[in-house]
Amino acid sequence: MAYDSDAPGCPARDSEEGPDVPTGKVKWFDAEKGFGFLSQPGGPDVYVHADALPEGVETLKAGTRVEFGIAQGRRGDQALQVKVVDAPASVARKQAQAKRKKPEEMVTIVEDTIRLLDGIGEGYRHGRHPERRTAQPVAKLLRALADELEA
Repeated sequence: MAYDSDAPGCPARDSEEGPDVPTGKVKWFDAEKGFGFLSQPGGPDVYVHADALPEGVETLKAGTRVEFGIAQGRRGDQALQVKVVDAPASVARKQAQAKRKKPEEMVTIVEDTIRLLDGIGEGYRHGRHPERRTAQPVAKLLRALADELEA
């Protein structure tokens, strides 16, 4: 059965990525009070609390495009799991920094990686390539370490 998604009472069609996610723009946000409102096209304004912001984001600038889930609150719609769509570079940088491991953790990871690579280097000095079962996890570790260093 085919649905006309514009017809009243018919379920909305899912996009290729899955169900449609509400989008809108930040109407205003007060970081000191910890809340604000999002506007959505053709719908009521949506309350947003600081707890719904992504990790590393403490405030939202008016006009910033966002995606969010909606739950019915006591006083109307409330935004959940806000995602900044077109994050300014400063916001994107803060989000990445918030996800970075602490330097104390990185010391151990880097030192262990050096010892691991020393062992592989010793094999190369003796004219041997590492076995696939050894090489693959090391390569995966090095890629993850590179991503962490670039964050």
